[in-house]
Amino acid sequence: MSAMPPTSRPAGATSPPGPGRGLAAGRDRTGPHGATGPDEDQVRQALRSVIDPELRADIVELGMVTDLSIDTGGAVTVTVALTVAGCPLRHQITSDIERHVATVRGVRSVTVRTGVMDPAQRSSLMARARAVARDAAPATAVPERARVLAIASGKGGVGKSSVTANLAVALARRGLTVGVLDADIWGFSLPRLLGLDGEIEARSGKMVPLERPVGAGLLRVLSMGFLADEDQAIMWRGLVLNRAVQQFLQDAHWGDLDYLLIDMPPGTGDIQMALSRMLPRTEMIIVTTPAKGASVVASRMGDMAKKGHLRIAGVVENMSGFTCDHGEDYSLFGSGGGQEVADQLGTSLIAKIPFSPSIARLGDMGLTLMEAEMHHQHERQARDAIIQLAHDIVTKIAPNYEAQSCTARMFDAINAALEPR
Repeated sequence: MSAMPPTSRPAGATSPPGPGRGLAAGRDRTGPHGATGPDEDQVRQALRSVIDPELRADIVELGMVTDLSIDTGGAVTVTVALTVAGCPLRHQITSDIERHVATVRGVRSVTVRTGVMDPAQRSSLMARARAVARDAAPATAVPERARVLAIASGKGGVGKSSVTANLAVALARRGLTVGVLDADIWGFSLPRLLGLDGEIEARSGKMVPLERPVGAGLLRVLSMGFLADEDQAIMWRGLVLNRAVQQFLQDAHWGDLDYLLIDMPPGTGDIQMALSRMLPRTEMIIVTTPAKGASVVASRMGDMAKKGHLRIAGVVENMSGFTCDHGEDYSLFGSGGGQEVADQLGTSLIAKIPFSPSIARLGDMGLTLMEAEMHHQHERQARDAIIQLAHDIVTKIAPNYEAQSCTARMFDAINAALEPR
């Protein structure tokens, strides 16, 4: 097996527990001089928390873990077989392995080696893929190739919707087709933030998203704001809310998408549970502020994501400091909250977006920072942070699947095999 260069990351003793952690001490391995190493069963249990985002199964069950070695000093080496050389998921899978294994007691470092599956391993993976396809969630109008990112927060007022709007435009400016679903049924704001106004048309009984060209890319947007007046209260609960989400996902002409961004309502509730049931491949980006007090609230959102078996792609710290035009830096909303949330959830802080008072003003005009003329230092810093976040999403956090690479290219064969003859 042709292995790629390994990656290694030290595991700090104070790393927070991740999903499935909190096990008993287990059977620690004791060396000849009294040194103890981590328990192998706990390491394998940690590896079961690493989910292939395409197949929605853990890498142990899929047979991707081909070797595991642990020494008494706490160094863990995991060998993973990928479906094809140069798999675009290699970075994500490697990062998830490092993050989850590092939470096991006694682990001091994690090294991940990657190689390519042999024909027998690929055949076994195909069998598992067929089973997953048969047991899949209800069919939606969201194309399989699209990466689905839910932008979520523990509470309102952290700038979640402005992050969604700016990130959508930043991704579209890269020449991508980006769907934007405003799932904040009660507090919809994306039509105003994106400068869109109009009524939803129906084609063959399905809603047609409003479109907005952005450079070489395209936005396709659905929101309750296109179906109700901005000042009209939406008094929906429970099953009615579930049905609204279902219609936006199933009864819509989304067409071909590279990404679907879902602006979630704050907190945990009916819409979050409906999304995890209907679109289990959704990945969460959790938005919080630098205030450490906000970390407790944001962590509840992460706990809900884990209970719904949704991958947490990372944490975004919004309003992260302010730099005036004279170069002075101010921590207007505290500091450290984003990293604290990431640590509590066992994930990464993927962006720190500086506070810019211009975002609210531009949003009222239907513009984002990506499209406005920059006059102030804080505007340029916030814009650059969002552009960098879009770059990181496309290149390593949630790269879009291409039909010719990784397990995504097998789905055509899987679906064809499942078609009635």
